[in-house]
Amino acid sequence: GTALSSETDIDALLEMIVDESRRFTGADAGTLYSVSEGGRFLDWKIAHNDTLGSRMGGTSGVPVALPPVPLIIDGQMNLQNVSAYVNNTGETVNIPDVYKAEGFDFSGPRRYDEATGYRSTSMLVVPLRNHEGDIIGVLQLLNAKQAGKVIPFSSDYEAFIVALASQAAVAITNARLIRDLSDLFDAFI
Repeated sequence: GTALSSETDIDALLEMIVDESRRFTGADAGTLYSVSEGGRFLDWKIAHNDTLGSRMGGTSGVPVALPPVPLIIDGQMNLQNVSAYVNNTGETVNIPDVYKAEGFDFSGPRRYDEATGYRSTSMLVVPLRNHEGDIIGVLQLLNAKQAGKVIPFSSDYEAFIVALASQAAVAITNARLIRDLSDLFDAFI
């Protein structure tokens, strides 16, 4: 909490949120999305995967070159994509095995797995809700590991990550406010 509240560089802050969430849960991979300016998409900000040796976004200097996730499709809330569902409903989703789960369209993760040889299994997806209750992004963790074996995310991990996500959202909002105030001050000068 202290580290989150003291970081003012947004890219470093977003990376810290994913890194610490993964460290606490033993997750092999993690992504962080931010709600777009118009509120119609989730933009990829961070995508890390230890198995694939991949670190995109944040301070890596490598942009996340994946298309944004639509929050609205044909005038309706997108409830098929799990990250859009979490953003649109505010609910946390904990899935033991995405290949056995029903109710969501996992064609994107399956295409990713097919293209990279990765196997998405357990998934924990949490909204980032700021101090005003607005959802400003979504944190998605993949493949909790214990002793080298992929396991489901425990309810203890879920509760902890929900609390961390809340603190993270407030830290992101504060960092954005500080950046905006600095920009305003520079413009005034």
